[in-house]
Amino acid sequence: MTTTPHPPARAGRREWTALSVLMLPLLLVSMDVSVLYFAIPAISADLEPSATEQLWIFDIYGFVLAGLLMTMGSLGDRIGRRRLLLIGAAAFGTASLLAAYANSAETLIAARALLGIGGATLMPSTMALVRTMFTDPGQRAKAIGLWSGVMTAGIALGSVLSGVLVEHFWWGSVFLVNLPAMVMLLVLGPLLLPESRNPHPGRFDWLSVPLSMAAVLPVIYGLKELAAEGWNVRYALAVSAGLLFAALFVHRQRTAASPLISPELFRRPGFSPAMALNLVAAFGMMGSAYFTTQYIQSVLDKSPLEAALWSLLPSVPIGLAAPVSAQLVQRGVPRAHVVGGGFALTACGYVLLALTGTDSLWLLLAACAVLACGVVIVMSLVVDLAMSAAPVEKAGAASSLMETGTEFGGALSMAFLGSIGTAVYRHEIPASAPTAAQETLGGALAVAGRMPGRAGDALATAAREAFTSGMHAAAVTGTVLMAVAAAAAAVTLRRVRGTEDAGRADQLSSSGV
Repeated sequence: MTTTPHPPARAGRREWTALSVLMLPLLLVSMDVSVLYFAIPAISADLEPSATEQLWIFDIYGFVLAGLLMTMGSLGDRIGRRRLLLIGAAAFGTASLLAAYANSAETLIAARALLGIGGATLMPSTMALVRTMFTDPGQRAKAIGLWSGVMTAGIALGSVLSGVLVEHFWWGSVFLVNLPAMVMLLVLGPLLLPESRNPHPGRFDWLSVPLSMAAVLPVIYGLKELAAEGWNVRYALAVSAGLLFAALFVHRQRTAASPLISPELFRRPGFSPAMALNLVAAFGMMGSAYFTTQYIQSVLDKSPLEAALWSLLPSVPIGLAAPVSAQLVQRGVPRAHVVGGGFALTACGYVLLALTGTDSLWLLLAACAVLACGVVIVMSLVVDLAMSAAPVEKAGAASSLMETGTEFGGALSMAFLGSIGTAVYRHEIPASAPTAAQETLGGALAVAGRMPGRAGDALATAAREAFTSGMHAAAVTGTVLMAVAAAAAAVTLRRVRGTEDAGRADQLSSSGV
């Protein structure tokens, strides 16, 4: 006799309600990446931070978040994803309150660091819980699609919310909006969210924690600074040091009895390709954002709030991209074709970006919408593929790896495409322009504003044209890279066989987790 395994149980109203509760912390964590964009002038006037302190107020959140993702994902697998989520919600709410009423720059930096710690617990926990709540492949794909869309939209929404709140309230209000959502999560989480953990996690590898942070933080820092300031030996050394620690971290994971990140994950069919493609998709998204935000504000001369409001428009079709792609896969269209199509759509967005002039708002918005839809299609499907391939007991570690890859992809994109744009800008700007004008568009516009009459207008026009030329060069590069990624995805994912079946088998064998 042969036994036929029961099909995975379908999620009901309780699970979908729980998903809506999970979307709240995810939205807020992604919003906190950009929520200070319009609050920083008011913060500067009130707290009077130094230039270095102002940079740390901006950057400390993202650095701590990226550095602790792998640690928190593995910790959630051990102590329970719901427990870690609730601990993180309490920490995030407390840090938000501390940030809102900070009376010094140092206090605000410390609060932002605590927000990063809380965010690092929330992001992998939400994805791991989605993996355990939605065992039906079709429903899980829809849930992960919603997860991807909310995370992408949150970054755009954060800057707009910041502008609106600062216009009507004091700067601390941008942090206080976190509190109701965190309270709701703490109340509803124990009622709606199931607890899940690895039943046999082994000892926690404490040595891997500093190694993982030493691998991630210098690379992220170095790549972002190279994008912002150009070539510098110090930043290159930071990247090199991070890569050295990354090699030590990998060696530790291969030799430790109970590693922080199990090498077994990378042997699962589909996991490694999914992680690589997710990184490339993040590269495509952040590379365009680096230019388009400056274009709307500095080339089109929009106010910060106007720029943020216009930037919301491309987010509207994102909500349809992930569900449509999941539906195509469920209807039998090969995942390789849909992911390849998503990359092709991203390449089309870059083509439109390469066609923009110095007064092409609607063409730019269309480019952003097409590009973002392509990225969300790719991310939703490859994250679903990775989470399906990962064993349920390692869902936290798997989700943290995907999110760490997203951070790396974004930083690498800003460094690579940003360097191309900067090089073209400096080549195109007149050699007779002041030194500050030859460095950045912002510097050129500041200098032009102090120059009399036609001379200032001429410099501003030349700088805007040079920046647009740099954006064109970066967009052409992005087009080629996304086209290559489309072909690579079609070939690579076609070779992945049986991933969903393996995931179902894991779900059945781990139904007691």
